[in-house]
Amino acid sequence: MTHASDDSGKRKIAFLGTGLMGAPMVRRLLGAGFSVTVWNRDRAKAEALSSDGANVASTPAEAASAADIVISMLTNAQAVGQVLFDMGTAEAMRPGAVVIDMSSIAPPFARAHAEKLATRGIRHIDAPVSGGVVGASSGTLAIMAGGDASVITELADVFAPMGRVTHVGPDGSGQLAKLANQQIVAVTIGAVAEAMMLIEAGGGSPAAFRDAVRGGFADSRILEIHGKRMIDRQFAPGGSSANQLKDLDAVMATAKALSLTLPLTEAVHAEFTEFVAKGNGETDHSALLLHLEDRNARPGGKR
Repeated sequence: MTHASDDSGKRKIAFLGTGLMGAPMVRRLLGAGFSVTVWNRDRAKAEALSSDGANVASTPAEAASAADIVISMLTNAQAVGQVLFDMGTAEAMRPGAVVIDMSSIAPPFARAHAEKLATRGIRHIDAPVSGGVVGASSGTLAIMAGGDASVITELADVFAPMGRVTHVGPDGSGQLAKLANQQIVAVTIGAVAEAMMLIEAGGGSPAAFRDAVRGGFADSRILEIHGKRMIDRQFAPGGSSANQLKDLDAVMATAKALSLTLPLTEAVHAEFTEFVAKGNGETDHSALLLHLEDRNARPGGKR
């Protein structure tokens, strides 16, 4: 492991997962004066942060061994479980240390991880984020935190460089809030796409429609950003349809466990399922417009 000097006096952080979101989050923490040791499966992505002042570890356990706080930003629940428990990270951590899992995983996995870590005297906060790479880079992420409120308060200086943290409830509640966030995103994308189709089919201009409703009750970040993607027909992924479907799958599983019927979410889940099954998983989730156009036999591109 390479070492950088640390005279900040701040708690030491291990950051596991330095991909598209993780890397800018690490830079925010380094900029705030924290000593950060990084690990990534693809070591080159971790090494890229050494010039920003990060230490680079060869294993997650090595990164965590001297850390007061371990932050994970990994692909899915399987990856989080593997890194924390199968790769020796939890064993390497000191009792009293904290795991902040900022990955997006289903609530039952977050609760299970919290329980397993507690047996080792390690505290756990599930804190998924919304705001994308732009939010990660600018430190404006919405951070939805589940777990002990006093621990979240204790970690306020750690969360602050990355964004705005809100304590949502007990273990798993942060992940539940993230699922609800993704639920709103998906349903709203579907609503915007259908509205665009309605306007165009009736002879109106989708671009003019988008401008016309700005500032009204139908305005939203989805209309602003994804509505423009639909108008420009630019569907390179910011958030992929495959990831949107993964989140909707988790929403539906959670709803079933809670004996809830969510008809709007069920409908958009079915559309994303079909869209991804046709090989469109790596298109942006706003590209659901293409699927709805196909269902209506309306070839795209005519404005």
